[in-house]
Amino acid sequence: MAVIQTAGLSKRYKDKWAVDHLDLRVEQGDIYGFIGRNGAGKSTTLKLLCGLARPTQGEALIFGKPIRDGVARRRVGALIEQAGLYPDQSGRENLRLYATLLGLDSPERQVDEILETVGLAPREKKPVKHYSMGMKQRLGVGLALLGGPDLLLLDEPINGLDPEGIREMRELLLGLNRDRGITLVISSHILGELSKIATRYGIIQNGRMVEQITAGELEQKCTDYLHLRAEQPQKAAAVLERELRLTRWEMRPEGEIRIYEAVDTKTVGRILIQAGIAVEEMGLHRQDLEGYFLERMGGSDHV
Repeated sequence: MAVIQTAGLSKRYKDKWAVDHLDLRVEQGDIYGFIGRNGAGKSTTLKLLCGLARPTQGEALIFGKPIRDGVARRRVGALIEQAGLYPDQSGRENLRLYATLLGLDSPERQVDEILETVGLAPREKKPVKHYSMGMKQRLGVGLALLGGPDLLLLDEPINGLDPEGIREMRELLLGLNRDRGITLVISSHILGELSKIATRYGIIQNGRMVEQITAGELEQKCTDYLHLRAEQPQKAAAVLERELRLTRWEMRPEGEIRIYEAVDTKTVGRILIQAGIAVEEMGLHRQDLEGYFLERMGGSDHV
């Protein structure tokens, strides 16, 4: 079941398309890693999905209903950019204030449950201004949990955290997904950390979706491979597939052949020479997660 489905979702500010005809799909139970460079449109997309911004064009459905539908919106919790915390109040008081604003029944019980869920002491009276960054971020997630949402939209929840804070946030998010069945959409710059929890990824560039890929598909793509260019790439691929009985290979649009199986380069060269095909380039290529994402986003600038 699609929890989020967008079709041509777009947002324009003056002469710039911040989100440009974006097609995005998030399945129920996903931990969806939303990846792109600074300014790629991640935050704007999340604002559109939770109703903080109105689309210029296109459509977005949440649980099969338009975002403006009140029932659908009540099933969504969001932490966009930084949480709007009252610095002189405790974490408990912050949650109570927001619960009152939302008109929640039995806010006291829900506040205690949320504080325990995010790893904060329910009776702690220390004001938020004395919290660590990790505590503030976990409290921000707590605010997003008010009302018992089925979907969380989190914008850079681990940005600026130290290793311990990142670990605590990772365990919190995994627990929400595993124990409560909450679907998560998480934007993050920290690709290595995101790869530890994401089940599906969406890569955005200049407001457009470049690729949506599952964690399993990504793992396959981020394996070592033999890179090959030949004068007759289609014929070369057919010959190698037949002679080496290849099952894991692909032909790239520019004519590059990638073989994701352990093969001997001398054997590959010999087979092609015997078939009358000249080899132009051949070599082993090691692909890691960060390298794959940077390649798909079009370069090695900051993500």
